[in-house]
Amino acid sequence: MTLLHVDDELVVAEKAAGLPTVPGRPAELHDCLWQRVREAVPDALVVHRLDMATSGLVLFARGLAVQRVLSAAFATRRVHKRYVAVVQGRLRDDAGTIELPLGADWPNRPRQKVDTERGKPSTTHYAVLERGAATTRLQLEPRTGRSHQLRVHLAAIGHPILGDTLYGEADVQRAAPRLLLHAAGLALAHPRDGRELTFESPVPF
Repeated sequence: MTLLHVDDELVVAEKAAGLPTVPGRPAELHDCLWQRVREAVPDALVVHRLDMATSGLVLFARGLAVQRVLSAAFATRRVHKRYVAVVQGRLRDDAGTIELPLGADWPNRPRQKVDTERGKPSTTHYAVLERGAATTRLQLEPRTGRSHQLRVHLAAIGHPILGDTLYGEADVQRAAPRLLLHAAGLALAHPRDGRELTFESPVPF
């Protein structure tokens, strides 16, 4: 865990793949990014989460008032998140948008699924960064924040993220030692004075 930024209102930390953002129910998941951040900044509160398998930038609020402000910024899409992923196959288009409604796959929790009847609207923009022989490196910008959104959207269009043990077939799961998804960029207005804050995290794969 690395603290990239600490001030009186917020904290930005880097999460490693395999570390939960918040405590899980099994005892082995009690160690989490939030707990580690609070060892350095005791009043840090959760604003959003990354999947345990995803690495990268996570924002925390200092105190309830700031937590409400930042949560509202996420809800109204005023926090911009940028991810990098490596997916199976070569995408034909250099850029595009995936708009598929998502909902819980209740018999198979924690899996999510495309649900055209009850799912919530979900939008992901993508741009090709590099094409390999049988893979594509993508920049991803989710415009909504549904659970597992990027993983489900990419699997749904036939390009699952390498290393994805929930949404990839066996060959996808074996293709990487971890999920190749990283929260690489975060931009928002500071809750105190409105100045633009931008944070970057190097992609570790």
